[in-house]
Amino acid sequence: MGNCFSNDAGGMSAVGGTAASHANPYDAPNDAVDLFLRSRGYHGLFSQIEISLAAIDLRDRDVLSKSDPMVVIYTKGRDGGLSELGRTEVVLNSLNPKWITKQNITYHFEVVQTLVFRVYDVDTQFHNVEVKMLQLEEQQFLGEATCALSEIVTKSDRLLTLNLEYREELDRPNPHRDRGKLIVHAEESVSSKTAIEMSLRCLDLEYKDLFSKSDPFLVISKLAESGITIPVCKTEVIKNELKPSWKPVYINIQQVGSKDSPLIMECFNFNNNGKHDLIGKIQKSLAELEKLHSSGQGENLFLPTTVGHDSHNKVLKSQLFVDKFTETVQHTFLDYLAGGYELNFMVAVDFTASNGNSRLPDSLHYIDPTGRPNAYQRAIIEVVEVLQFYDSDKRFPAWGFGARPIDGPVSHCFNLNGSSHHCEVEGIQGIMTAYASALQNVSLAGPTLFGPVITNAALNASQSVANGGRKYFVLLIITDGVVTDHQETKDALVKASDLPLSILIVGVGGADFKEMEILDADKGERLESSTGRVASRDIVQFVPFRDVQSGEISVVQALLAELPAQFLTYMRLRDDKPIL
Repeated sequence: MGNCFSNDAGGMSAVGGTAASHANPYDAPNDAVDLFLRSRGYHGLFSQIEISLAAIDLRDRDVLSKSDPMVVIYTKGRDGGLSELGRTEVVLNSLNPKWITKQNITYHFEVVQTLVFRVYDVDTQFHNVEVKMLQLEEQQFLGEATCALSEIVTKSDRLLTLNLEYREELDRPNPHRDRGKLIVHAEESVSSKTAIEMSLRCLDLEYKDLFSKSDPFLVISKLAESGITIPVCKTEVIKNELKPSWKPVYINIQQVGSKDSPLIMECFNFNNNGKHDLIGKIQKSLAELEKLHSSGQGENLFLPTTVGHDSHNKVLKSQLFVDKFTETVQHTFLDYLAGGYELNFMVAVDFTASNGNSRLPDSLHYIDPTGRPNAYQRAIIEVVEVLQFYDSDKRFPAWGFGARPIDGPVSHCFNLNGSSHHCEVEGIQGIMTAYASALQNVSLAGPTLFGPVITNAALNASQSVANGGRKYFVLLIITDGVVTDHQETKDALVKASDLPLSILIVGVGGADFKEMEILDADKGERLESSTGRVASRDIVQFVPFRDVQSGEISVVQALLAELPAQFLTYMRLRDDKPIL
């Protein structure tokens, strides 16, 4: 994945975040800095994927020779619309072509990227025409195949074989005839893995606080062609210091373009209100920073100033030094998938009485006879649609909480399928069936307790670790209210932070979820247990469903954007490397 991170005693955490440190009491502001970065345009991790294509046993549509095939690659949007990504070259006279032209695609974990491949036999009269100029309706259609990019990258060899079909056959019950096969291979760009490690420090920073020294941190941004800056990395905050030396940062070369791409390095004074003061900045490429390291000299920061209508840069006595500059190769999220790691999904649904009588249309649990999903169903569908590709058996533990089973006491963690022996269901449909059945077989009650379901999820994760499993667990909690066992939940989360587990919380309905955001360390302080122990890392993502219903960012993207970073943080804290 595209990475930039600052390491800590346990290892390196992912972009925009630093792992919790028990030795450094000043790590807490760094999560607020992450929020500051996102407000300026930081959008999570990504990888550049190169797609290679081949085919076998294509249909021969030419009379006197074999077909002359070409592939056109599309992405399919949620509305079903197609956008062309590119075309291969035409391979002459072949039913088993191996195309040389590659297609580069940016892989985003948090969305389902549907790819459509259409194969055409290019007529002889068009062989001297550039492929991008070919009119497809004038070529003979040989077949079509569709897959999600996630299906390819989760294969250990990143190789997927697809049956080619005719469009008019796709909606038929048994459409497959022998139209040939398309072989799709994905390879992660080397630049996705190549990172620069730098140790940075400053001297003679200016005072920005009235009664103390500044609390400096660095933000490193790339300079887009439009002139805007896009944050890619940050250091930790160092309190009350005018000559800070920050922990090493790692900048992914792909993320910034190249070693010669211009970077803006800004030094800010941290403020709790999020309005951080600019102390000064410099503009340098990675190549220039490498030279700065070799020379051992510092670079003076400058501060843009305006006098009247004139703008100029005021050179400061403050200096930036590069004490270390090395090039390294990092294992990426996709490397771990190729090494046999997978994500295991779990879900817990809130059945407390505040959801309302499920038989009435104003209930959050109302099952609409028209088939329109309620908020709980929508959240489950959207999350599982993404995560199902990373879970090989697609058997998902599913629980409910806050309800009273027939003739029983209130349960804060019961199997959604009604079984007393096993909690797993088969796929999305299995979750939906168990959820609808549970609504008929339990009485909504309360209060809202998260501790028991988190403990259950953590038990699954700890058992996997004990058995040497290469699994990372993801628990989705959907709730309509604020948790009432606040300290028990914190204790469970702090304990679970040492396990291969992330927790996604979706708030549905109109409740005030401000207290819930405390559980999500992105908003400020790291979680602390009743015994004073601090979470080793942030494992919670919270989002109110209504916040993203009508916006461009879906609830899934908001929830899942940080999951690869949390996965990598866990692996690096344990120094757990993929077997490739």
